[in-house]
Amino acid sequence: MKPSELVIGAVLALGLNACTSLDTAPAEPAVTPDAAALDVQPAEPGLETTVYAGDFVEIQQFVTPGGVSVWLVSEPSIPILSVAMAWEGGSAADPDGLEGLADAVVYHMNEGAGELDSLAYQTRMEELNMSFGCSASDDWTSCSASMLTDNAADAMDLVALSFESPRFDDGPFARFVREREVSLNTRETNARYLANRAEAQALYPDHPYARETSAESIAALTPDLARDHMRQLMVKDRLIVTAVGAVTPEELAPMIDKVAANLPDSSDLPEIPEISFTTDDTFDPIIVDLPQPQSLVNFVAPGLKREDPDFFSAYVLNYTFGGGGFGSRLMDTLRVEKGLTYGVYTWLTFSDNIQTWSGSGQTKNESAGEFIEALMAETAKIGEVGITEEELADAKAYLTGSYPLAFDSNAKIAGQMMTVRQEELGIDYFDRRNTLIDAVTLEDVNRVAAEFLQPENFSVIVVGQPQGVDTE
Repeated sequence: MKPSELVIGAVLALGLNACTSLDTAPAEPAVTPDAAALDVQPAEPGLETTVYAGDFVEIQQFVTPGGVSVWLVSEPSIPILSVAMAWEGGSAADPDGLEGLADAVVYHMNEGAGELDSLAYQTRMEELNMSFGCSASDDWTSCSASMLTDNAADAMDLVALSFESPRFDDGPFARFVREREVSLNTRETNARYLANRAEAQALYPDHPYARETSAESIAALTPDLARDHMRQLMVKDRLIVTAVGAVTPEELAPMIDKVAANLPDSSDLPEIPEISFTTDDTFDPIIVDLPQPQSLVNFVAPGLKREDPDFFSAYVLNYTFGGGGFGSRLMDTLRVEKGLTYGVYTWLTFSDNIQTWSGSGQTKNESAGEFIEALMAETAKIGEVGITEEELADAKAYLTGSYPLAFDSNAKIAGQMMTVRQEELGIDYFDRRNTLIDAVTLEDVNRVAAEFLQPENFSVIVVGQPQGVDTE
């Protein structure tokens, strides 16, 4: 079943949910497919377009007259258009001493433009029954918009106005500063934030990823700085677009060109270095004191790059290790058998600049030592013995069977395509993904388990007032 068939019922059930979900599915090594092997067909006369007619989804590729690269899934049965835009370069590119600047930029993209102040802009979005918002991660700046196709031209005009003449008014900017000042205080009692900070300081203290906003950096921000930085982050030559909806390339192209018309052609952003994380970089347990009845236990080890031949073996293994909820070994041992936690989970992080195999769970302060001991014992067991054929089959069945759920709305499909574009996985990735999972063998999985799931590979950070944790 293609996503276009799934979307119909999902949109009727969910309504006009315009939030783009970047539900990042496990991705394949970035191998450029053989063009001769792709079912690429010429488009109809008009805008020069190529069509990848896959089994999973049909994607139209084109470059607008203004030079913007677009992937489009035309879905005529749903009167909604969802558009995702992204630029490489995010909060890691904030200048030293101005941490939080990228956040200031994206915060204000729907807070007024042209003659419309913040209230008037929000009112206009309601009148058009649309949504528009932006965000910044370490490596990317992203915006998304969803609207009815009946008023798509007017809605995209409003989006274009934000890129042409964003206001960055004093009122919304003061609100942004107040919100960030409050977050500076609340984060000091947020166990997960404190654990992530401790991990960053232990693994890559001098890397841009380890920098954080401060009272001084927030106070140094101004509307003019944010306005100027927007023109550094959002430029034509780094813009990529994905879209899904009842629209043709010829209809969409002028809308996209209007959005990009007033963006600078290019800009120079600092290059973000890769973090080389190996077992030599693991560290002794770190305890972060936080008065609370439970301890948060994070654990981290070196992971794999997407292009690693063992990536999918690790991904399938992770489901059984701790990524599969109640179907995972860690949940079964630490919660069901020993009653030490309500939940424990693991995941793979595989960005261009850092790769980790991480996990997290909470337990009572009194049982923190026992929790970590049982965690490492189960890790050692999987590393030594591996998993079973039945566990492998269950993992594959879930990972392949649940994949269509990531495509149950136009916004989700646009987000999934954006992830594939950002990671340069190839336009045929959606057709290959489940095949690559099915190709993983028990020998593959258990060989990866023996290499990666060793207790000595993992470092532990505990936030709370844990008892029984050996830090030597």
